[in-house]
Amino acid sequence: MKKYQVKIAPDECKGCQRCVIACTRNVLAMGKELNIMGFPAATVQSSDCIGCGICFYTCPEPGAITIYREVADDAQK
Repeated sequence: MKKYQVKIAPDECKGCQRCVIACTRNVLAMGKELNIMGFPAATVQSSDCIGCGICFYTCPEPGAITIYREVADDAQK
């Protein structure tokens, strides 16, 4: 089974919550700390990402969200 990981660039996030609302797996949540622009940034709250990309496509900020597919150690050999 493929596993995915979401990375949020907190200083790129404008706190619009679109990714949090769009995520069907409740992987994302709004953080309490403010970024350098004074917005609360989205954070990753679980590892249940299925790599669908909905959060990425709903985010209006290029580079704020990246989705990685995790590679198993035995697949690298």
